[in-house]
Amino acid sequence: MTQNLVTKPFIEVLSGHRQASPPMWMMRQAGRYLPEYREVRAKAGGFLDLCFNAEFAAEVTLQPIRRFGFDAAIIFSDILVVPYALGRSVRFEVGEGPRLDPLDSPDKVGTLSKAIDLSKLQPVFDALKIVRRELPPETALIGFCGSPFTVATYMVAGHGTPDQAPARNMAYQHPGAFAKIIDVLVESSISYLLAQLEAGAEVLQIFDTWAGVLPPREFERWSIEPTRRIVEGVRKVKPGAKIIGFPRGAGAMLPAFVERTGVDGVSIDWTAEPSFVRERVQSKVVVQGNLDPLVLIAGGAALDEAVDDVLKSYSGGRHIFNLGHGIQPETPIAHVEQMIKRVRDYKG
Repeated sequence: MTQNLVTKPFIEVLSGHRQASPPMWMMRQAGRYLPEYREVRAKAGGFLDLCFNAEFAAEVTLQPIRRFGFDAAIIFSDILVVPYALGRSVRFEVGEGPRLDPLDSPDKVGTLSKAIDLSKLQPVFDALKIVRRELPPETALIGFCGSPFTVATYMVAGHGTPDQAPARNMAYQHPGAFAKIIDVLVESSISYLLAQLEAGAEVLQIFDTWAGVLPPREFERWSIEPTRRIVEGVRKVKPGAKIIGFPRGAGAMLPAFVERTGVDGVSIDWTAEPSFVRERVQSKVVVQGNLDPLVLIAGGAALDEAVDDVLKSYSGGRHIFNLGHGIQPETPIAHVEQMIKRVRDYKG
């Protein structure tokens, strides 16, 4: 007797098969808008304590799947665990965000470890194994890392800034030193992503949250090229690895990013112009996105219209429905349910 194999819509679309109703998930879907998340977070203590407790991290990863039935879960972690595993001090101050010891001069860059200590990230791998075991068979599991440029912006400044000027200044004034940070992060990210695949991740996403602050020449050097190297490095070991890039704010640079990095899909923010994306990007890869997270807070007719706009814009090709960035903590759960119903009922 032949056994029926369960298909995973999220992986199917990344493998080249358009879905009539697009698979969906939300960036930051495990987060503060959920009361069950807040409960676990209170038990864990600090943010990194939550990231590095495998049982807790697995639980909050699974919570939005249980509640909403998304087509993919993304492991609960943070992009700054990579600097932590490189021996840097990383802490999260309540109300202020991440704090690191800054690498703001070439001399300090010389103190950066050249190799990642993956043993420090074992709780992430353990959480992936737990989630993979407990996920519904039709649900995919995403692993991730930050792009070298985005992670470097926090490492150079020691914290987030409105336009990440400290890292951009270092890239202009001391390009050799900045390149050393990027090189270490490229190799570390390859090792980290491969370990996530071994632990059970089925798809990888690379978050370049700050790519949009770069002029075209710098975008090529600091966003496209490091991402290309990561994709190439991962696929050298895992040839079939499915990888999504998210160069937030890339705009007109999106086609170049897609063509030169080799990603299977690209996530777009809510400012992307639909006809440009359809013609220049979606014709080549899966497009993921791109509902404005603020309209999800607004709800009502505005949310229905915005969801319909996204679906109409991208339903003709391969599409994964998502937000244009992470869901905001103040988002009403009822609005998430409204969005999901609207997407699930759509037959493109």
